Amino acid sequence: MIRKTRRKRTWFAAAVIASGSLFATALPANAETGVSATQIKLGITLPLTGAASPGYNKIGNAMNAYFKYVNDNGGVYGRKVTLIQKDDMYTPQLAIAKTNELILKDKVFALVGPLGTANFTATHKSVNLAKRGVPSLFLNTGFSGFANKKNYPTSFMILPSYAMEAKVVAQFLKESHAGKKLGLVYQNDEFGIDALGAFTAAGVKFDVSVPYTSGSQSAATAQTWVSQLAAGGAQVVVFFGVTSATAPLLAVAAGAKYAPQWILGSVGADPLTLQALGVPVAVLNGAQTPAGNPSPNDTSDEYVKQFQEINTKYNTGVAFDDYVLQGMNLGLMTVQALRAAGQNLTRRGLIRAMETKGSTFASVAYSPLGYSKTSNVGHTGYFMAVMGPTGDRKPLGGSVTLYTTDSGSGPVVKSTFKRPAMPAKGLPTNS
Repeated sequence: MIRKTRRKRTWFAAAVIASGSLFATALPANAETGVSATQIKLGITLPLTGAASPGYNKIGNAMNAYFKYVNDNGGVYGRKVTLIQKDDMYTPQLAIAKTNELILKDKVFALVGPLGTANFTATHKSVNLAKRGVPSLFLNTGFSGFANKKNYPTSFMILPSYAMEAKVVAQFLKESHAGKKLGLVYQNDEFGIDALGAFTAAGVKFDVSVPYTSGSQSAATAQTWVSQLAAGGAQVVVFFGVTSATAPLLAVAAGAKYAPQWILGSVGADPLTLQALGVPVAVLNGAQTPAGNPSPNDTSDEYVKQFQEINTKYNTGVAFDDYVLQGMNLGLMTVQALRAAGQNLTRRGLIRAMETKGSTFASVAYSPLGYSKTSNVGHTGYFMAVMGPTGDRKPLGGSVTLYTTDSGSGPVVKSTFKRPAMPAKGLPTNS
């Protein structure tokens, strides 16, 4: 009896092991958070409403439009890409809460394109993104501090840093506006202060410097800015802030017949959004700006042409502007990163793919990407552009003269870099 019982137990144990093996093989090969056999879930926080929402509220839908296009063409190794958007109203407190929702409730695989310097600074610390190993791809902010690989090991920038941008503008001021009285209006947080530090390091001294608090921008506050700039005799005014602050500054200045040479930072210089916010197109004529991408109206550009076609079909009724162009490009970059990570998709694998292959990704921007095992730097340069009588942006001097630099003490140099071609039909193969 004992032997028989033992045999039964042995047979039962073997059956349990066997059934367990069958059950294990029936599970998806990949059990990573946010990844199933049919889907990859991604998340983004951005201002869908609130003072900073104009323009920025288009980015997530533009990314989604690109993902829908990819999904209709086979997805990423057969998986459909889903983007979950959360409204943070451009406030750190909401960004923290909404990011926690994305990670804990929605269980996203990675964050893509999280927007805002102060927001991501607060979120990264409070939500413990690095400790959780959550990839944060293509941060939609140029704060140079995010390039610190030790502090932000799972985060990767996409924009050139504000320090890089300020260094390029500083070079331009010396070459083209020497001897003129200079004014600066900047958002008084890591965003503007990052640029201010680079200007100081480059030896640029502003005759009038006007900081403003994020969220305080309005026609009333712009009256104060313009009064200070005019009283100081600023002939050239550099602006580092969001579009919803650019608009009242330009509109109030036009009303006061104060017309310096405007140099609008890349963040707040989308002509279509500025016109929608009430800035007369005549005011934009002649404004100069550092630019990383071609004009969204330049249909001779293969990236712009392809993205416009996708926008028409998958983002119906939305005017194609700089924000839509940026959102589409974030989608393109994300798909390349997911493909580079391979079919057995893991968070670690995605980070490794960014470090080893990210610098080769196709992107609409003209400058090189700086990703490597020791660097999470995105694009590294700008060219100077000027707005015309219709508000469209063209390269200053008629052709792109690309300047690249770093966020530190490195020189600003002319670059001969040629960006990779747009993948056929806008669908990366990573081959």
